[in-house]
This record gives sequence, C-alpha cells and structure tokens, in this order.
Amino acid sequence: MTEREKMLAGEPYDPFDPDLLAGRRRAQETVIAFNAEPDEDRRLGMLRGLLGSFGERSLIVPPFFCDYGTHLHLGYDAFVNTNSVFLDCAEITVGDHARIGPGVQVLAADHPREPELREQDVELAFPVRIGARCWIGAGAIVCPGVTIGEHAIVGAGSVVTRDIPARVMAAGIPARVIREL
Repeated sequence: MTEREKMLAGEPYDPFDPDLLAGRRRAQETVIAFNAEPDEDRRLGMLRGLLGSFGERSLIVPPFFCDYGTHLHLGYDAFVNTNSVFLDCAEITVGDHARIGPGVQVLAADHPREPELREQDVELAFPVRIGARCWIGAGAIVCPGVTIGEHAIVGAGSVVTRDIPARVMAAGIPARVIREL
C-alpha cells in the first residue's frame, strides 16, 4: 500500500512521504491564493479545483484552511463560515444544506496513542461525516472518526468526540445530546 492508501484506510502512515508532502504543498498554495482573492467567482473556481467535490450553491468564506482539499466533499448548498479548519487526511463529507459556523475545526487527523509511534512521526486519520441540514455552531471542534446525523445541531464551542444521532441538539465538552429536535 502507498502511504496515501494507508492514510485513507485508517492505517498508520508516514506524513513525510513525498506524495503526501506534495499534496499538502499544493493545497497550501491554493488556500493562500483563495484567502487573498477578493473576487468571489475566482474563489469558487479555486475551490472547485482544490476540493474532492464542491456542491452547487455551496460557499466557503475566507479565511479557510485544509490539509489536502482532495478529501473534502461539500454537498449542495453547504455553507462554511470564516476561519474554518478542515484537516482532511481522511475523507470529510459535509452534507447538503449543512451550516458550519465561524472558527469550526473538523479534524480527520489523529495520532497514535503509543508514544513510541508518535516519536517515529507516524500519523493516523479517520473519516468525518456531517449529515445533511446539520448546523455546527461557532468554534466547535469535530474530532476524527465522528459522524453527525442529519438535521443535528452542535452547540457553539462544543467538542464532538463521539457520533451524534440525527435530529438532536448536542453541546458541551465533550458534546452530549441535550434534546431531541
């Protein structure tokens, strides 16, 4: 398996692999240009070239940051507010009509629990899925491997460490279901 295949399969991988370094470099160059571009149409063109998929009527407000871009998928009419971070070492899927607040971090990147592996610069990654019509409040952090069900709301400042079912509101550190919708 290549290091990219290991990364996408949730296996330990070498983040300094030349292919992965080149992918991150490409994304950084595009993101820097995107964040500096005043013309919205040009920014949308940059996103279509960077992201794995970018749904019609979707919008990302700069500044925006990602690791690769190619593993980030936004559905139809998804909205990502300013200062968002997507560490897309594994697939990150944002459903149709989802709303992502300012300063939200969606993190597929992870690290081994064993200190010996961390010392070897081995990394891990696990997919994140945000369902259709979700609302992720400002400053929330969504951790690796989490699925947030359709129509769910995550309160501002929450840290989502476990799956959140559909049609609930979750908040807190760690995020817990506080009511059904």
